[in-house]
Amino acid sequence: MENIFAHYVVNFDPFAFRFPEGWFLEGVRWYGLSYLAGFVVALLLFNYYYKKGKSPLTPDDNSSLITYLLFGVIVGGRLGYMLFYDFANFMENPLVLFQIWKGGMASHGGFIGCVIAMILFAKSRKVSFWTVADIVVISATPGIFFGRLANFINGELWGKVSDVSWAMIFPNSAQGVALENISARHPSQLYEAFAEGLLIFVILQWRFWKGKLPAGRLSGEFLVIYAVMRVVCEIFREPDVGVSLLFGLSRGTFYSLLTFVIGVVIIIYSKKNPSQIENKSSKK
Repeated sequence: MENIFAHYVVNFDPFAFRFPEGWFLEGVRWYGLSYLAGFVVALLLFNYYYKKGKSPLTPDDNSSLITYLLFGVIVGGRLGYMLFYDFANFMENPLVLFQIWKGGMASHGGFIGCVIAMILFAKSRKVSFWTVADIVVISATPGIFFGRLANFINGELWGKVSDVSWAMIFPNSAQGVALENISARHPSQLYEAFAEGLLIFVILQWRFWKGKLPAGRLSGEFLVIYAVMRVVCEIFREPDVGVSLLFGLSRGTFYSLLTFVIGVVIIIYSKKNPSQIENKSSKK
C-alpha cells in the first residue's frame, strides 16, 4: 500500500453529471465541457478584440467563425487521430471515426481542420486569411488548456514512470493490476495544460497588444512556440500504447518538428505582409 499513500491517485469520474438510466446518452463528460469552455472563451476574446479596435470581424462574423472552427476542430481532430495514431483500426473499421465518445483526438489534426475552416471562412467574408488566423491562434490556447485538464480528469495520456514527489498514480495505466502495485507517473497532462495552454496564451497576448505586427506573424510564432512546448512535454509523456515511433521519435514529437518548420516558413513569409488590420470604427 506504500504507493497509495506516497502519491496522489487520479481517479475522477469522467462524467461531469450522469443522466438517468435508459437515456440515449450516459451523461455529459468533462471532455465535452472542455471543448465548450474553449469555444466560449474564444468567442468572448474575438468580440473583445473587435470592441477594442484590434479586429475587423464583427460580433456576427465571430459567431460564424466559431461555428466554422467547431466543425474544423472536431472533424480534423478526430480524423487526424485515426490517420496519425490509429490508422490500422480505421482501415479495418472506418465507422470508428464517428465513435467520438470513446475519445481519441489529435491536436495536430485539429490544427489542420482549423486551417481549412479559416480558409473557408475568410473566403466567405472576403477578409485576409492571415488576419483571421492571427485572431484565432491568440484565442485558441485556453481551449488547449481546458482540453489537457480534461485529459487529466479522464486519467489518460499519462506521463512516464517517475519517482518525483509530485508523480501520480493513474489506475488506467495498468489495467488489472492492484492499485498498490501501479507505478507513479509524471502528470504530463498538467505540464501540457500549463506549457501549451496558459504559457503560450500569455506570450501571444503580450505580442498582440504590444504593437502592430505583419499579418501572419502571430500564426507563425504560435506554431513555433507550440512545437517547442510540445516537444519538451513529450519528454515526460508516455507514448500512446500501440502507436509506433517515427524515425525513433514519438508521433507527437515528429509532428511537432514539422509544425516548427511550417511556423518558421510562415514567419519568414509574413515579413512581406502589411500590418494587422484594425477595426477603425471601434473606440480605443
